[in-house]
Amino acid sequence: MLVALSAGAVTACTTTKDGTASPSSTGSTSAGSSSGDPEVPKVSVPLDASKYAADPCGLVPADVLTPLRLPVPGENRSTGNDAQTKAGPSCSWKIQGEGIGVLLTLGTANRDRGAGGLAGLYAGYKQRTFIRFLEPAPAVDGYPAIYYGLADMRSVGTCGLGVGIADDLAVDVYAQGYKNEDDSCGTAARIAAAMIKTLKGA
Repeated sequence: MLVALSAGAVTACTTTKDGTASPSSTGSTSAGSSSGDPEVPKVSVPLDASKYAADPCGLVPADVLTPLRLPVPGENRSTGNDAQTKAGPSCSWKIQGEGIGVLLTLGTANRDRGAGGLAGLYAGYKQRTFIRFLEPAPAVDGYPAIYYGLADMRSVGTCGLGVGIADDLAVDVYAQGYKNEDDSCGTAARIAAAMIKTLKGA
């Protein structure tokens, strides 16, 4: 998970421009509503991301990054103690001079601590430690997803998207510095869809 994550907007992002995101079966009710604690969505077909633990940048091909103006290659970061790597190995892409960037984190360290997958993010939200906003997002290529962060910042161009690729493993995509929700969440969803396509071996 991204410890310093802030995600945001009042309305959930819809489908991406390339149609890779579809409505989530978990519905659109914000977590922690009066209906009680939400049920954590399950992953019916887990994906194996172990071969990308040393190279998370390899999860997203250049033909996806280039139209988004994100640099190729990205910057791989191994697991560490700072906010960006504590959850697991990550890849960052930054557009120089514009304050725009995307961070993808493979949450293997969270899994190893017993706090992996979307379940770990829901638990973090329930405890109100590092997550104070959480909302179901459209599924990404059939995989359950959520928007989450310290606050809902989607409307001002910052979007945190967590995608469950196994019940105990989530990949987080954090897009910041964009103009609005469509740009930030749209970019995050496209990066996440590319990641899943890579893991499926397509």
